[in-house]
Amino acid sequence: MVIEKNDRLILLTNDDGLYAGGLKTLLEVMEQFGKVVLISTVESMSGMSQALTVKTPLRVKLLEETDSRRVYACNGTPTDSVKLAINQLLERMPDWVVSGINHGANASVSVLYSGTMAAALEGCLYGINSVGFSLNNFSPAADFSACGEYIRIVMEMVAREPLPPGVCLNVNIPAASRQDIRGIRVCRQAKGNWKEEFEKRKDPMGKTYYWLTGVFKNHEPEATDTDEWALSNNFVSVVPVTVDMTAHWYIKNLKEKFGE
Repeated sequence: MVIEKNDRLILLTNDDGLYAGGLKTLLEVMEQFGKVVLISTVESMSGMSQALTVKTPLRVKLLEETDSRRVYACNGTPTDSVKLAINQLLERMPDWVVSGINHGANASVSVLYSGTMAAALEGCLYGINSVGFSLNNFSPAADFSACGEYIRIVMEMVAREPLPPGVCLNVNIPAASRQDIRGIRVCRQAKGNWKEEFEKRKDPMGKTYYWLTGVFKNHEPEATDTDEWALSNNFVSVVPVTVDMTAHWYIKNLKEKFGE
């Protein structure tokens, strides 16, 4: 069923905080598609994945309300924000959950750590058409001017043809000018991992602490059907992501090992 703009309710969130440039850009685009309810944390919640707040009370504050938008600040995680909005703040189930635009790519295994994609996956668990957007630029002052066109293309597709149950989209946009982006590639997640290292440091009191650093290692740099290849070649990558993490291909083999 095609939903008209005036009837569409969009839940918008992110993991970079309420005042992030990427969220502002995404809000401007999403208001072209329907009524937007935005809920975000004031602080950055990057790397929180699917974390939930269980030891402190969740609090939310209404900051703005107009005919086209409603804006809330929440002290929880991106997943908290989606759950709280759906269960307490919205008048009905949203038609879309849209998350981002993240400051930094969420390609390959980064999807496992991403608060941005966690919000999209949470929407997916509720059976809502959900998309996470990221820009391959970690700077707080990143230029999002090339993102709007591709966000519109993706969301127009979702508007025409809803996503299958249990599937959301992970969309990563290269850090390139509009004229240098070569289009959209539907991809698979690249095989790779973060080689994480901790720097040992001293605080001003002379006490030791550790600071996480890391370098991503692409295990298949020559593969041309992955999100990492798309980004490195100035394509927007679109990866369909499922909440089902079962290794289906291994079930039969494993059953045989247990004598089933």
